[in-house]
Amino acid sequence: MKKCILIPDSFKGTISSVEICYLIASKIRKYYPDCQILPIPAADGGEGTADCFLTALNAEKIRMTTTGPYGEPVKVYYVKDHDTAIIETAQAAGLGLAEKAGKKKPGAATTYGVGNIIGHAIKSGCKKIVLGLGGSCTNDCGVGMAAALGARFYSKTGKTFLPNGDTLSNIASFDLSRLEETIEGCEIIAMCDIDNPLYGENGAAYVFAPQKGATPAQVVRLDENLRAFAQTVKDLTGQEIASLPGAGAAGGMGAGVSFFLRGELRSGIDILLDLVKFDEKLPGTDMVFTGEGKIDEQSLHGKVVMGVARRASAQHIPVTALVGDVGMRAEQIYRMGVTAVFSTNQMAIPFSEARLRCERDLGETVESILRYQQALGK
Repeated sequence: MKKCILIPDSFKGTISSVEICYLIASKIRKYYPDCQILPIPAADGGEGTADCFLTALNAEKIRMTTTGPYGEPVKVYYVKDHDTAIIETAQAAGLGLAEKAGKKKPGAATTYGVGNIIGHAIKSGCKKIVLGLGGSCTNDCGVGMAAALGARFYSKTGKTFLPNGDTLSNIASFDLSRLEETIEGCEIIAMCDIDNPLYGENGAAYVFAPQKGATPAQVVRLDENLRAFAQTVKDLTGQEIASLPGAGAAGGMGAGVSFFLRGELRSGIDILLDLVKFDEKLPGTDMVFTGEGKIDEQSLHGKVVMGVARRASAQHIPVTALVGDVGMRAEQIYRMGVTAVFSTNQMAIPFSEARLRCERDLGETVESILRYQQALGK
């Protein structure tokens, strides 16, 4: 092999995509020391997204202090590539921060700190914002983010206040004029790989709030508040935000990005592939290595492996998928451009045990593939 592209997703709970790239690259150099290796660690918009873009783009890390989900100061960074900023919601409003604070109260959490990061990026000259929505601990529909960028929210008595998931229904009106001035001339895109609506049984509260710490009674209240806010928006502007695919992402932040920021919700992997100019890197490539923790029927809907395979196969480049587990109906992925799928599991053991040997198993699997290719003279 003379040229390989490495673009894996992380194996969640075991090994990051950056670490996977380093591991595969080390094995390739062992067997093909002259091979040109292009590592592009992939992410889905959640925790670790900024690190992936930092590596893939060889970009600048901009450090700053903002507020966390409960108003506490937190140190964060975003990635700046020329006039584009990649911002990770989880750094300022992530579930990890809630767990660290010992709260996990999605109704009380705010996305205000995320808005601060966006504002900082715009002031630094960024004209394009890529916002990763995964891993949030919030359920505020992005109103905190909007407030940090200049939006004003008013109660029924006419007083301004900062709403959260518990108080969305108290919003009687809002003024977005300052926010619109702040984001004028800035393109905003959100990495969003889910299509959940804002509310209802498949919405932000019912599907995601329990894992953020909400009790069944709190889930009902949070859902009611999302409904109330969506109705307020419709009454005041005529705009329907509830049924937008992805509106329920990050506690309704998908809807918030669309409504407040006039942003676009797009597949995370497509955003990454466009930013790193993946299609332009493909010519002359002998193999693309990708992968994720588990490949199954869900992988057919916008996941990293599918996004990579779709583009690589269009240029007739073979794609090898390295996965921890192969689920039901995974064979359908071959029709979508994947050449071969290899499970890294070396032993039939539970995940709790397999995760402890993930790195070693992955390395041995890659070595087996490379040995076989060498034997074939590839």
